[in-house]
Amino acid sequence: MQRTVVTINSNGRQSASFIRVASALGWQVRAQMRELNGLVAEELAELPNVTVFVGQLEDRKFLDNLFKSAQYAFINTTHWGDEVAVGRLLADAAKKAGIQHCIYSSMPDHSVFGHNWRALPLWAPKFTVEQYIRQIGLPATFVYCGIYHNNFTGLDFPLFRMENRPDGSFLWQAPFHPNQPLPWLDSEHDVGPAVFQLFKEGPRKWNGKRIPLAFSVMTPVEVCKAFSRGLGRPVKYKRGPVVINCPTPTGYREHLAALEDTLGEKGAPYFGPDLEKECPTVALELWEGNRDIEEYAREVFPVEEAANGLTWMEEGEIHQPFNGIVGLTEQLNQARL
Repeated sequence: MQRTVVTINSNGRQSASFIRVASALGWQVRAQMRELNGLVAEELAELPNVTVFVGQLEDRKFLDNLFKSAQYAFINTTHWGDEVAVGRLLADAAKKAGIQHCIYSSMPDHSVFGHNWRALPLWAPKFTVEQYIRQIGLPATFVYCGIYHNNFTGLDFPLFRMENRPDGSFLWQAPFHPNQPLPWLDSEHDVGPAVFQLFKEGPRKWNGKRIPLAFSVMTPVEVCKAFSRGLGRPVKYKRGPVVINCPTPTGYREHLAALEDTLGEKGAPYFGPDLEKECPTVALELWEGNRDIEEYAREVFPVEEAANGLTWMEEGEIHQPFNGIVGLTEQLNQARL
């Protein structure tokens, strides 16, 4: 039987990672995008077995056509627009089409656990959508993605800036306790194989389950040591407030403030206490070929930095300050924090 899967916001890191795997293994992919624009969108459109559907997720007729006769769906909603309303429309369309297994990329609402934890504004809507999917009885599994390795950048963006110092070392400043365990994930390399395995094993095993999708649990100090080994340079961690030096959307500023309080000052578990014990065991059972932080720092980080116009990786070159904000919207859209 030919397998057809619908993917949503398909040029994002999670969906793109899955599409590359599904395409290579012969699944038919219907890749929804709001517009066919950018290098990732162009790459995916040229893959075998991939059909791009350009359209708005608020359009019910478009969704009916997108899901018609498909068996599977991998849905990752974003905070652009009314995420809860869009998520409900997608769930209704999937249920109407008879989707056999939906995998929804969710995140926790920390306020439901008590402890005076604040909800993170860019995460809580996903949890609301998850609850709606459960209510309507759509066969579904919910993946909770850890912090992307790809969030780190030498550009002057908030939270995950790896600041290149004059002596050639790097400094990461963030509000997390130095010894706070955090879950990590190489989104481009590892989301696709893990999600594909969930589809293979099916709803009989995974219906209704929450999956903490992270392949390592490391403290900020341990992350910096791994980066240091990968780069061959000193990398230090400093606990401090989130610094915002570039134009940043109001919604993301509010999210960072809640994160600083809930995960930083109060030390709440990233996924919440109910999933903490399952991380990273469940993810490693799905996919053992993951790329760890040291490998990412050694093989990928310098390439991404060069693509952003930075030159610290070149012999004898000193890091040049970044004066623009090109790529900020994309980075904030993809970031899990």
